[in-house]
Formats: sequence, structure tokens, C-alpha cells
Amino acid sequence: MPFQLATAVMLFIINCSVLLTSSAALAGPKEDVAAATMKWGETLGQSDPDKIILLYATDGVLWGTISPTVRSDRAALREYFVGAFKVLPALKVTFGEQLIRVYGDTAVNTGYYTFSYVRDGETKTLPARYSFTFVKDGGNWMIVDHHSSAMPAPPR
Repeated sequence: MPFQLATAVMLFIINCSVLLTSSAALAGPKEDVAAATMKWGETLGQSDPDKIILLYATDGVLWGTISPTVRSDRAALREYFVGAFKVLPALKVTFGEQLIRVYGDTAVNTGYYTFSYVRDGETKTLPARYSFTFVKDGGNWMIVDHHSSAMPAPPR
């Protein structure tokens, strides 16, 4: 009888372990890309250009919301974010709908977001649309291409 109880307890523990492991395994590449996108948003909110550029691949490209030029190296990316954090103080982002597509070690996340910032004590918003292209580098999804543009006014 004690042997059967011990066996039953062991089977219960193994089943619980399998269930916990399988629920963690449910997170797939789309969820990982969504998490990488959210990490970008959280990092943006820290207003630290040296932290946010680390989310871009070394050859990453940015066509920023408030830039007339494309940024295609780390120094230019850093320059963009230094300027953005100065022009848009207390910058935060809220994501809307996201369309994530994964192609092996490459993924594209397309959607819209709204930037908010504080100017003269008043919170302002800037709705925009984006496309992030990520490439998996080891266990990390790195941004290799990021395009962001202000949301156009609806047609009249």
C-alpha cells in the first residue's frame, strides 16, 4: 500500500510538472515578438537613448516619427532618440492593434501606437503607425528596421 501511495504522488507531481511546462511552451514566436515590442515601449518610457538603441541590431535602421532622415547606424539612432526625448519630454507610448507575422527567424509587427508627452505642463498626444521588423539573434528579437509616421488626418 505505501508503494502505491508513493507511486500515485510521483505521478501527480510529474503530471503537474508537465502541465506547468506545457503552459509555458504555449508562448510562441508571435508572443515573443509582442513581448519584444512591449520591451521597446517600456524602454522608450525611460528616456534613455543608450538603453533603447540596444534593442536595435547593430545594422538596425530607423525612420522615426519626427525625423526627416533615415537613421542607419548606432550613432544616428542615438542622436534621434536624444532629440526625441528633448522635444517630447516624459515620452510614453501606448500600443493599439498589432499584426504580427513570423517567418522563421524574421518577424514583422505592424500596427499603431499613440505617443504621449508633457509640454508646458500639459499632456499632448501624437497618434502614429509603425512597422517593426525583427530578426532573432540567439534568444533575442532585435529590431532591424523600424518605420514610424504620424497618423494622417482622415480624408474629408
